[in-house]
Amino acid sequence: MKTYILTRVLLAIPMILIILTIVFVILRVLPGNPVLAMVGPKAPPQIVAAMEKEMGLDKPIIVQYGDYLLNIAHGNFGRSTLTSLPVIQELMQKFPATLELTIFAMIVAIFIGIFFGTYAAYYYGRTLDVVARVYSIFVYSFPVFWFGIMLQLIFGVWLHWLPVSGRSSPFMIPPHVYTGLYVIDSILNLDWPVFVDTIRHLILPSVTLGVVISSIFVRMVRSNVILSLSSQYVVASRARGVKEKKVLFSHALKNAMAPILTIMGLEFALLLAGAVLTETTFSWPGIGSYLISRIAYRDFPAIQGAIVFFAFFIAAVSILVDIINAWIDPRVRY
Repeated sequence: MKTYILTRVLLAIPMILIILTIVFVILRVLPGNPVLAMVGPKAPPQIVAAMEKEMGLDKPIIVQYGDYLLNIAHGNFGRSTLTSLPVIQELMQKFPATLELTIFAMIVAIFIGIFFGTYAAYYYGRTLDVVARVYSIFVYSFPVFWFGIMLQLIFGVWLHWLPVSGRSSPFMIPPHVYTGLYVIDSILNLDWPVFVDTIRHLILPSVTLGVVISSIFVRMVRSNVILSLSSQYVVASRARGVKEKKVLFSHALKNAMAPILTIMGLEFALLLAGAVLTETTFSWPGIGSYLISRIAYRDFPAIQGAIVFFAFFIAAVSILVDIINAWIDPRVRY
């Protein structure tokens, strides 16, 4: 197991290096000068030159690349040209909001995916199975921003049941922030009005993101459980008179979970990185909204830092998923 974990960590290093290189190259081949985007096209040349020197843009490209890798290795993502604050500090302020949204979206996706997919496999070829297949194809085709707008229109504008934007109402934040996750912090503070307000703001964006992702889980769970139900151990369990519910969940689903967990883990990482449209639609103050706003201002270090942050997180989750798989199924290690 130790050898397997070490191998996976070592294999992640070139992957991260390739991602960092791609980010570096793409940001530097984009048209336009980031300094002119910040100070305006009519700025005096000496001001532009001074800012280019401050940002290191006057150095040869290979020197810039070396500085870039060295700074990231030391956890230095640079300073935002818009606010002059360290990029890593701004990212850590925004990260809890994105993480909270991602966790709740995954809860929605896993709940729908596991139960709908499992019962669709059990009733293979019947009405529920057909509904599940149509659901997975139909929902997967939804543009996430359109689905979010429809939910805002129905539950926010027409029915006035739920808020349509933001992470909380004015002055409704936990008095003491411990984790940055408002749901957990409101529980730790025993502040139930804030807890309810936070949940109400989370419902629409997390359902939007979770329902769209659940279409992938429904198909994955259905396919793997169908294979498990045709296995000999399931036939033997039924022959011994084991209840169908136990056969379905304790035998078929449990043994089908290894590949499903892999997809779920990777989807969680991708969901965290891909919540940009949902955050923008619901004005959610996370890293996705942060990235979009900084792209508009051509905030070079902030854009680069946000993408690299996502890359590191996805690599870390990928390693963790592989370790969990190896722990569940020892055959993975060989």
